[in-house]
Amino acid sequence: MDKKALYNISYGLYIITSKKENAFNGQVANSVMQISSDPASLLVSLNKKNLTNEFIKSSRRLAISVLSQDFPLSLIGRFGFNSGRDIDKFDGVNYKLTDGGLPYIAESTLAYLEAAVVNEVDAWTHDLFLCELTGAEVIKEGLPMTYAYYQQIKRGNIPQDSVSNEPNLKEKESKMDRYVCTTCGYVYDPEVGDPENQIPAGTSFEDLPDDWVCPVCGVGKDDFEKEN
Repeated sequence: MDKKALYNISYGLYIITSKKENAFNGQVANSVMQISSDPASLLVSLNKKNLTNEFIKSSRRLAISVLSQDFPLSLIGRFGFNSGRDIDKFDGVNYKLTDGGLPYIAESTLAYLEAAVVNEVDAWTHDLFLCELTGAEVIKEGLPMTYAYYQQIKRGNIPQDSVSNEPNLKEKESKMDRYVCTTCGYVYDPEVGDPENQIPAGTSFEDLPDDWVCPVCGVGKDDFEKEN
């Protein structure tokens, strides 16, 4: 069985947040879907080991930030490659609160959804939270970030400031060596550079500043390997 077939299922990319007492936490997730429109309901799937899962079980409430295509990779890394048990993920992050007091990401977010958990299903390594919508707001117009689009950015195939509706973008050839982050899989492509961190296209990996770090997970150059 080739599980890579699952990669062809379309997903969005979101940050799910919740609170426990006075503490906030959030994580990147792609398993969010609408169940019905009347009542407006959603299904959210989260790993049982994640702190956000614990917060949701405590408060029975969650918020969903719908990310735009220009959402910073650094914030995806902050919420996707760090644990709230080790850092305050919201420290220095531009966020606001819903009417129910839950945080949502205010930067490069198209909309937020606020929901109350009405049922919970055990799904092996994950919990499925069936939620009823309690609040929502459109923040700005734009194209939503899909998981496929994010993978194209992370693999260094398209500039982060480009806009496209094409789900399958052809990988372009690079005349200079590309380097892969051994922690998160991000690929530094000299043909693209790192616009988010003011590294212009055409900058080879060797010419990157010594203090340059992976724009997704934050590790240094020593954690990169040349792509085969």
